[in-house]
Amino acid sequence: MCPALRSVLLISMLGCVELISVTTPHKHVNVTKGAGALLQCVFQSTEQSTAALTVQWDFASTASMPQQVYYFQGGRDVVPEAYAGRLQPPSSPGTTKNASIWIRDMQPSDSGIYTCQVHNFPDVDGPSEANVIVNVLEKPSVPYCAVHGDVESGHRVTLTCHSEHGSPNPKYTWIRLDQTKTRRPVLGTATEKGTLEFGNISQFEFGEYQCTSTNAVGFSTCVIELSAEVSDGVVAGAVVGALLGCVLIALVVWFIAHVLKKHKYNRVKQTEANEMKRSTPQAQQASDQGTVATPASNLHVEEDEHQA
Repeated sequence: MCPALRSVLLISMLGCVELISVTTPHKHVNVTKGAGALLQCVFQSTEQSTAALTVQWDFASTASMPQQVYYFQGGRDVVPEAYAGRLQPPSSPGTTKNASIWIRDMQPSDSGIYTCQVHNFPDVDGPSEANVIVNVLEKPSVPYCAVHGDVESGHRVTLTCHSEHGSPNPKYTWIRLDQTKTRRPVLGTATEKGTLEFGNISQFEFGEYQCTSTNAVGFSTCVIELSAEVSDGVVAGAVVGALLGCVLIALVVWFIAHVLKKHKYNRVKQTEANEMKRSTPQAQQASDQGTVATPASNLHVEEDEHQA
């Protein structure tokens, strides 16, 4: 026995040092996203009184700064705002010697190391803390499939597949589907990171391909069609050309309609002018005839009066 340990045991036997022991039955906890997790922590103390008992839970991860999760002292629970409504504190830890906590609705950001610390003055020696490593598992999200390269015989073409979310990190597999949706092995070079590469693609490799993103929780799939098609630049040029053609056609139609409308307006005005010209001599002739008729009628009246 080493001298240091012998000294500690001797002092402990003399009653000068109080001992405390904090342990956890499960050092690793796996929980699915959205579920609750029980973080267990129990302790033993040679001090019978628990009036000075303190319990503290801390959390640390590579993605965030260390933070306090729970604190207990003098029979009072303290839960930070970030865990309010999610954390269920231990019940009477001084009596039950149980400092376990329950956290609801676990998210991937909750993955990390949780540390349980227990002190019961005058305990000043012994293992006063225990760590629980929590992994929040998440099913892979629906992956995004894409084609890179000119899909033509003899060209290099790469298919990619990636899930934005998933814990642990998903692995990817590719299969080919024929016309009856029967699975066929792929002829290209596939990796677990989601790429499928064809160094010299041929028509025999055209078809429908399915990527499956898998981890310990579940899987998700995406499907993409690999067929002969024009390159992205040609497609973009065709789209732009079609749009410009539509604009040009619209301008031509507008111009023709405007010209026809103008010609129609001019014809109407010309017709009205011609009508006015024709109506003016007729009115003048009618006026002259009326002037000549009046003397003739007067002669008849005068002859009648003379005969009488």
